[in-house]
Amino acid sequence: MQNLDNIKTSKRQVRGRLEATEMWFLRRMKTKRALINKKRKRQATFFGHIMRRERQEHLVTTGIFMGRRGRGRLREKTTNGLASWLGVGSTVEIIKMTREHDVWRGMIANAMRHGTR
Repeated sequence: MQNLDNIKTSKRQVRGRLEATEMWFLRRMKTKRALINKKRKRQATFFGHIMRRERQEHLVTTGIFMGRRGRGRLREKTTNGLASWLGVGSTVEIIKMTREHDVWRGMIANAMRHGTR
């Protein structure tokens, strides 16, 4: 009889530890998502600021450079990441939408409400 009580207790302890670990993972995932959303919001806000100013930063972001492409896989462009996060089809649409400040801010706010993709 004593062995059966010991088994029940150990199962409860294991179950409790598993539930505690699961909650720990969920809390960490929630904070990571919040940080990712915060980073994306800042990135989108700064991108809109650069696109509206139309100075050298605008040319660097939208321009094409002459020369050879580096080896390896292509890096993900900021505009492509923003397009997928905001749910917009192309980079050209994003650049057009940055011209209207209120529309751009509304898109960012909407993406923040719906979370990461």
